Amino acid sequence: MTVSADGGVRVLVVQHEDNTGPGLVGEHVERTGVRLELVHPWAGDPMPATLDGYAGLLVLGGSPNCEDDERAPWLPRTRELIRQAVAERLPLLGICLGGQLMTVALGGSVAPRGRVPEVGAVPLRRLAGAVEDPVLGAVPDGAPAAQWHWDEITALPPGAVPLLGGDDSVHQAFRVGPVAWGVQFHPEVLGDVMAEWAESDGPNVKAAGGDPDAGVAAVRAAEPQLRAVWGASAEAWGRVVLERAAAAEEPGR
Repeated sequence: MTVSADGGVRVLVVQHEDNTGPGLVGEHVERTGVRLELVHPWAGDPMPATLDGYAGLLVLGGSPNCEDDERAPWLPRTRELIRQAVAERLPLLGICLGGQLMTVALGGSVAPRGRVPEVGAVPLRRLAGAVEDPVLGAVPDGAPAAQWHWDEITALPPGAVPLLGGDDSVHQAFRVGPVAWGVQFHPEVLGDVMAEWAESDGPNVKAAGGDPDAGVAAVRAAEPQLRAVWGASAEAWGRVVLERAAAAEEPGR
């Protein structure tokens, strides 16, 4: 059952740090009528044992490596929930760290970039798989995406459909099965959050040869496009959640 006792359609949101909330994505998913229930394991919240009662799973970004289980001991459970969502065909969206967790949980690979972190507003390329995709199919070629990542997806999970690519980090968005999406970028982020990250992680980016201030400026300049493109994609994902939840409640299913 994916509809709660009060009749609401709930999505579990795994947030890894205090400054990496659902942001723009959460705002637009909730506009569809989906209710987001955040769990903050970094602050001591217990992770659910299963996704029973939830209609979907949203896994956000964060600074831990996707296999840094000692630093973030809730990651093994997160990977288990990802596998459950895919196995049960519950809508899933993994963002940056969430997309990397999805990648490794399903048999792909992630590695440190070994070069300057990708930071700023980066144009993406539409790939053939995006043409009829229900969530990312309307993303135009060259759409900007907010980026801030030190690791990157190096091999997609077996059977994954590539949807969006980049000239630097190749694997920017993919789908596994009918309703599980992973993205390397940050569709939830706008300039103010990027500025917060620049304060905390900017010195490390500068030491690695990057320009966090230019990255923040680029994201601020791209905000109208970011709001339009990724707000629409988030609402499309929310509609998928609602459609799957309604189908699961049909008699005989």
